Amino acid sequence: MKNAKFVGERKFAGVDAEIGNRLIAMKPRVAALRSVRVALMQLAYALAERPASAGFLVLPDVSVTPERLRDEWRLASSVLRSDVLNRLSICTGEAEHLVGIPQDPDAETQRAISDLIAAAGPRASLSLARPEYPFTVMELLVHQWLLGKGPMTTKWLMETAGCSYPTVATVLRRFEHCLVRHSDRRVQLRAFPKEEWARLVAVSEKARGTVRFADRSGQPRSPDSLLLRLQHQDRKDIAVGGVVGARHYHPRLDIIGSPRLDISLHCPGKTADMSFIEKLDPALARTEKRDEPASVIVHLVRRADPLFQTGEAGLAWADPVECLFDLHEARLEPQAREFLNSFPTMKDQM
Repeated sequence: MKNAKFVGERKFAGVDAEIGNRLIAMKPRVAALRSVRVALMQLAYALAERPASAGFLVLPDVSVTPERLRDEWRLASSVLRSDVLNRLSICTGEAEHLVGIPQDPDAETQRAISDLIAAAGPRASLSLARPEYPFTVMELLVHQWLLGKGPMTTKWLMETAGCSYPTVATVLRRFEHCLVRHSDRRVQLRAFPKEEWARLVAVSEKARGTVRFADRSGQPRSPDSLLLRLQHQDRKDIAVGGVVGARHYHPRLDIIGSPRLDISLHCPGKTADMSFIEKLDPALARTEKRDEPASVIVHLVRRADPLFQTGEAGLAWADPVECLFDLHEARLEPQAREFLNSFPTMKDQM
């Protein structure tokens, strides 16, 4: 990689690295054909100015199917000049084994691209949108009520959510019908807000930025095996949720086994550090297909204080409300109701 010129030095738009006579464009986690189309055209423009170079569009963790990629290649073939097309390829798959369209890369190119993928860490960082603060503040109100914590100050909500006073005040006015305001200006929920909770559940996957990872090896590891691997990573920003986390709070939860591993990842900033996924299992790849079985689900906890509960053996537990959202997202509705009703504060609601 000594002769590689990386992003900061690139001359051509859309080209991420120049290694010898190879121009490489790397687009991780592509989920739309439009992104592939634009990247192909940009790489083709660069190749038109470099007649002696070959171009490789590398798509790590791509969600677009191989069939649709081949269809897109056929469309590109109908419009690109043959002298450019013959030097252009799409590469997908794992760093150790790349599959090419129209042909696989040679061994030297395979090594060069694999080194580039490893150096760039395409799975390591995920850019995030602004947190959904109305969702976060309402979740905190439910958390405090469900655990019987009593009324809270606006300052506590600001500091825990990680947002400003005007933001919290706007959210509290929006949910005024659900609140009790005390003489010292503290607030709390009147009761469990069933209608508002249903709305939170409906948007939880989007609001929390849920990221799904599926096995690509054909031999997925069990959730228990993945959990053991997670223990050894010693990440303070990670906690266990889902079925496993709910059982921590309610050991008698009526469910056998765990269909997947739900992980809560604390990321109050603008990026999420996903480097633990590669260590968890190199065969895990991001998927946006809801009908594809996912082995690991990562839920992004965007607030300033994650409210994780310290556990043993290098693990922490996601807070009960996060676990409750996980059960709903997993379509385990009977178990979600059972878990919700297990809290003492719910006894008066039944």
